[in-house]
Amino acid sequence: MSELPSAGAAECDVLVVGAGAAGMTAAAVAATEGAQVRLIEASPLVGGTTAWSGGMVWIPGNRKRAGVARADDLDAARRYLAAVAPRGDGALINTFLDRGDEAIAYLEARTPLRLRPVDAYPDYYPDVPGATTGGRVLEPLPFDGARLGPDFRRLRPPLPEFTLLGGMMISRRDIPHFRQFGRSAASTLAAVRLVARYGLERLRARRGTTLHLGNALAGSLFLACRAAGVTIETSARLAGLDRGAAGLVATIGDGAGGVRRIAVARAVVLATGGFPHDAALCTERLPAGGSRLSAAVPDCTGGGIACARGLGGRLAEGNETPAFWVPVSRFTRRDGSAGLFPHTVTDRAKPGMIAVNPAGRRFVNEAVSYHEFVLAMLREGLSDHLPGYLVCDHRFLRAYGLGRIRPVPAWMQAQTIRASALTGRTPAELEAAAGLPAGALVATLRAYNAAAARGLDPEFGRGTDAYQRHLGDPAREPNPCVAPIDTGPFHAIAIYPATLGTATGLVTDAEARVLDRDGRPVAGLFACGNDMNSVLGGSYPGPGITLGPALTFGYLAGRAAAGTGTTGKDGSP
Repeated sequence: MSELPSAGAAECDVLVVGAGAAGMTAAAVAATEGAQVRLIEASPLVGGTTAWSGGMVWIPGNRKRAGVARADDLDAARRYLAAVAPRGDGALINTFLDRGDEAIAYLEARTPLRLRPVDAYPDYYPDVPGATTGGRVLEPLPFDGARLGPDFRRLRPPLPEFTLLGGMMISRRDIPHFRQFGRSAASTLAAVRLVARYGLERLRARRGTTLHLGNALAGSLFLACRAAGVTIETSARLAGLDRGAAGLVATIGDGAGGVRRIAVARAVVLATGGFPHDAALCTERLPAGGSRLSAAVPDCTGGGIACARGLGGRLAEGNETPAFWVPVSRFTRRDGSAGLFPHTVTDRAKPGMIAVNPAGRRFVNEAVSYHEFVLAMLREGLSDHLPGYLVCDHRFLRAYGLGRIRPVPAWMQAQTIRASALTGRTPAELEAAAGLPAGALVATLRAYNAAAARGLDPEFGRGTDAYQRHLGDPAREPNPCVAPIDTGPFHAIAIYPATLGTATGLVTDAEARVLDRDGRPVAGLFACGNDMNSVLGGSYPGPGITLGPALTFGYLAGRAAAGTGTTGKDGSP
């Protein structure tokens, strides 16, 4: 075996590993602060799991929340997190709360990223003291991917199941227009205008260039890195880290068997997305018998964590849960590739659908957060080998869709239904198709429907808090989350527990420096995103609680790596 080439003079001041939200934030900030920055990404595409995500950013006390005193809001956030994230790191939580708004202000002042508040989006436990019904969540403004020029093709596209017409993204605000297409003149006109714009965009690009959600966030940060002068390499995987005469030396593989070594003058920032696709670490850290499916991009294989452990970094212990969870359904795309549909907010809370276990019984309030929903699945013993089922009737399917089955006219749904769902003309037929015990689903639906006709769910209390009602259908009264399931044919889709990403990560300090077993910083080594242990100890208290810390600690890591980090709290860029 030939020896690796020796690293010569330092090729960069700062090496950032991973081009998701955290990594691109760290790279853009470090370069803006004057460092020579190289960003490497294992995939051929930039954006990581961020590009597939909803793009929400949870930042309590942000100055975009009009009419609310920031100090009071942070006090409320501390009360809320003390109750719902008891295993969070107190010092890191305080840093996140004190400096999250500072990070957003800096990024908006010095990069193309633009965010706006989501005024109505409750925290996931809205009845806990300190919770809010909106304003803590920010979302990216639409981003024109054409601003990236030829690099637009290097930006990871969204999941095809979340686009229309082969590549058209739509915003949360536009979804109701498509659901009301043909039923409302105003919505029909709005949808036609969006499709016409998409048609013009396709004349110059392989997909729509009006980006929303996580794709807009990733596109904005990609442009920020380019504008700041970051050298960006894709298909470049970190294969090792060791110490040279003057600092860290990285071994980088090119995907074709070639390797090279580069010396780094100041710091390496790890942001490789955690380990949801590393079989050994998943076996070591995830629950026994739990699913190994993941909605994260396949390049999140724990490479950054492995390199840090080789230098003395350590993985955290004692989190509330080792991962962030989401229920998924499985399917095969037309090109033969395997697909996972994450059931986050589009169907579970809508009226007229229930979840059942393999015994045909309900086991959870279907409208709770996706993270809580999967915790219930795991307690039930469900896994990638033992699914539960979402069950609905045809009226529900037509109104809301189910997983990848979209709420479109029946003739458009037919092929997708046959490929994705189990179907029966009666509940008994559906029960047989799903292999559930005879009579079990029939009895479950009978009991559920008796109360649902009055908008009630005495078994699980569905629709009884602000978060659940927010995700329901406001046109349904008296309960936006509850309706009978009584209009055949009846449908079911198998669902499995999966990770959105891993919560267990490297132990760091408040500047994102990786710590060793004695609590001392590993010289020159930083971690952020899901390579860094969850600030909240694996709890999931609101939408965007991975991206909020990712931007905040990416910002702090970038400044510290560039040598311009501060511990102040004045919030000015």
